[in-house]
Amino acid sequence: MKTSGGSGTTGLPAYREELHMLDTRESVITEAIAVIDKALAEMLRRELVSAVEVGDLLLDLRSLLSASASTTDV
Repeated sequence: MKTSGGSGTTGLPAYREELHMLDTRESVITEAIAVIDKALAEMLRRELVSAVEVGDLLLDLRSLLSASASTTDV
């Protein structure tokens, strides 16, 4: 593999830093999908879902994605 010669912001070579960021993004996406799947399974069993529950789900997803964005945008 070819390296850029310099270190990235984490002290790793640039290509390793990119791989780390991709792994982090993939794990956050996987976690977000798990949260969605769990919520859908619970909500599909019911006839009515409150706006508060939907809002909580959206806030959970937003916090997962925001945390990922703040750790990868260094």
